[in-house]
Amino acid sequence: MITVIGNLKGGSGKSTVTFNLALWLIQAGKTVLAYDLDLQRTLSDVVQVRQEEGYEPRLTVSTDLNLPQHFKYEAVIDIGTGNMTQMKRALSLADRIIVPVVPSQADLWSTQRFLYFIASEVRGKPPEIVMFINRADTHSSIRESDETYDALKSLPGIKLLENRLYQRITYRRSFSEGLAVFELEPSSKAAKEFEKFAQLIYPSKK
Repeated sequence: MITVIGNLKGGSGKSTVTFNLALWLIQAGKTVLAYDLDLQRTLSDVVQVRQEEGYEPRLTVSTDLNLPQHFKYEAVIDIGTGNMTQMKRALSLADRIIVPVVPSQADLWSTQRFLYFIASEVRGKPPEIVMFINRADTHSSIRESDETYDALKSLPGIKLLENRLYQRITYRRSFSEGLAVFELEPSSKAAKEFEKFAQLIYPSKK
């Protein structure tokens, strides 16, 4: 399966999601091809840190979208708007597009434009589009995550996950060290919520 993780707006956490999903799949015994098509190269940077530290399992990442044809694999592709040619090609090849949405009005507007962009670029059978709230509020008195979720429910043609990934320091700490959240702190809230999220994205992998 070819899974693209993207949004038009920067700062949505797509590189963090891509990195953690890739390692989760590898630990599930899958052959994983990871691609960094964002000119910021954040995914490439964290993979380099992981390689320098010698962490296992190894993860490699390519900046050129060259998908093999003759063996089974899971492809995870981090896209950005800096290279529109690569971005459009990734969208055209995608079986599924995962859209992390940060709870804010600006991110909601950007997400709506991303849907229009996908519709204008994809020909033939449309990919599945999965959205979820990323970097959600951890304090119950802050309602922005719920408000953004309610607004996303009105968007046509998408699958909206109830499960959220929250704004937790574990994501930032693990990413800076070249580790997945479930590697750095296996019993943390971040690790547990990411496990649930990954099982929803890949329900047959574990």
